[in-house]
Amino acid sequence: MKLQKFIDRPILSMVISVVILVAGLIGLYALSVEQYPDIAPPTIRVSTTYSGANAEAVQKSVIVPLEEAINGVENMTYMTSTASNTGSAEITVYFKQGTVPDMAAVNVQNKVSTATSLLPAEVTKVGVTTMKRQSSMLMIFGLYSPKGTYDETFLTNYLNINVKPQLQRISGVGEVNVMGGDYAMRIWLKPDVMAQYELEPADVEAALSSQNIEASIGSIGEDSKNVYQYTLKYRGRLEKEKEFENIVIKAFDDGRVVRLSDIAKVELGSQSYTYTGSVNGSPGTTCMINQTAGTNANEIITSINKYLEELKETLPEDVEVVELMSTKNFLDASINEVIKTLIEAIILVVLVVYVFLQNPRSTLIPTISIFVSLIGTFAALYVAGFSINLLTLFALVLAIGTIVDDAIIVVEAVQTRFDEGYRSPYKAAVDAMNGISSAIVTSTLVFMAVFVPVSFMGGTSGIFYTQFGVTMAVAVGISAINALTLSPALCALILLMSLGILTPEEALSGFSNSVVIMMVGLFVVGGAIFQTGLAKMISGRIMKLAGDSELRLFLLVMTVTSVIGAFVSNTGTVALMLPIVVSLAAKAGISAGRLLMPLAFASSLGGMLTLIGTPPNLVIQGVLSENGYAPLSFFSFTPVGLTCIVIGIIVLLPL
Repeated sequence: MKLQKFIDRPILSMVISVVILVAGLIGLYALSVEQYPDIAPPTIRVSTTYSGANAEAVQKSVIVPLEEAINGVENMTYMTSTASNTGSAEITVYFKQGTVPDMAAVNVQNKVSTATSLLPAEVTKVGVTTMKRQSSMLMIFGLYSPKGTYDETFLTNYLNINVKPQLQRISGVGEVNVMGGDYAMRIWLKPDVMAQYELEPADVEAALSSQNIEASIGSIGEDSKNVYQYTLKYRGRLEKEKEFENIVIKAFDDGRVVRLSDIAKVELGSQSYTYTGSVNGSPGTTCMINQTAGTNANEIITSINKYLEELKETLPEDVEVVELMSTKNFLDASINEVIKTLIEAIILVVLVVYVFLQNPRSTLIPTISIFVSLIGTFAALYVAGFSINLLTLFALVLAIGTIVDDAIIVVEAVQTRFDEGYRSPYKAAVDAMNGISSAIVTSTLVFMAVFVPVSFMGGTSGIFYTQFGVTMAVAVGISAINALTLSPALCALILLMSLGILTPEEALSGFSNSVVIMMVGLFVVGGAIFQTGLAKMISGRIMKLAGDSELRLFLLVMTVTSVIGAFVSNTGTVALMLPIVVSLAAKAGISAGRLLMPLAFASSLGGMLTLIGTPPNLVIQGVLSENGYAPLSFFSFTPVGLTCIVIGIIVLLPL
């Protein structure tokens, strides 16, 4: 296809850019946000407990058989193991970068199952756990009793029963580790008394195993001619201290029995006393939360904080929850600083371009190229499996100065043709593109050739270079596409505004259908803003800026409305601002009618700005000249309206 096709069909050029923008916005919404890309290699953790064994016994009887079975699993690089005197054993298996963690966990589990028969019976009874290890800590919060009404064991049990299951159901949450021991029935044996009765711990274990069980008793009269059939019930496992104390350990021929209370002290205590926790100097326990790979840390922490706020209302008296650590604070600060730098870079680039081009309409074309290229890049990041992190945002900051070059070249080439005597913007644009199109493609390919090869690097450093390089290359590639399609079409059309002189009657001809389409599109987008909750988000930001001042709120509504009114007609401004105003009124606790007054005034002010010639007005606008009225050509309304309708339908369909 010749490049002249895009100049002859400006709507096609606009649709291409709109498709890139829509794809970029969808990718931006779907991308996860994190500080750095996930560079840690996939790791699988195998853990179990050998009660009563020391570290040496655990090493020889548990870890060695498991290591021999796991060794050589697919894509494994190395593994480490630890054994403690408390009987715990843990093996961490590391895999090559790029290995799917789920498949790695399945492969390790298959290897572990082959060594189960070699493990001690006590270990087999407890079980061997194989799971993906989550190394990214999200947050830590504590549950404590300020007045000491409840002890650590109660709070740990409360977390395990009431809080942990709810946290695990939050999307993106990986592991939820509650520090401390849960409730357990503690049996403290008396060795001197046991010696008198010639008993040993194995006798106590045997008695517990036989008398503290869940059993299937069956029924009476089943499969017989009896008229009645009774299902037998058994009380099941023991629950109270008194019930455990009555367990018979030994019976003598003369009828005497030795019960558990005779040789041991039974109490409801903690499962483990190796950990002691306190929060703010009071009895308490802590909970650590990890995220799964590839999830949005900001959204997860926001959901967790929302749940914890709801939890505070249902906590028992003298129990409070407090946040001890959260990665969201540092993550927000880091991302906000980069976004601030990104916005500053865009403003500086636009100002520099305007200083040198000395024409607002010519400056508009490179400005559009910046936003199309930056937003479109997010679609490529989503397809590549990247995330929004400091590296990708830093690459976008650096790319701003480069992606604007192609559009500037197009504008300057067209302007040069005007200086040479061309009077037709169409011919100037066609002739300019014939001369510079190959140069744009060549310079873009050379630039991309510098960054694309880094995507083939492996290892940890390769992940950093890949995300940075691919982001730069994609942004520049999209800018080249924009320079070959939309930029020449805009040159032929926008520069026509300052040259072609039309009468008001000529200007108004052909507007009716286009304006209707645009208005319908704007109302569809307004409905989408209201239905998707975007209005609540925007109104929340405005309320945050306004604070408690109602006057400041009115001024902010007028400012936002005036800015939108400079680009859209009065009706379109109302369509876009109405859902935001309704949401603002609900948040501020005032009547929506009071906010409609500054809305109406500001939309009228925006309509007045369009008559002055603010770029790029999407309404019937123009500048007064000595020869008549020169409005914006009606071509812009139809694609803008259709684009708004398409975006609104895309947003509303999932709802």
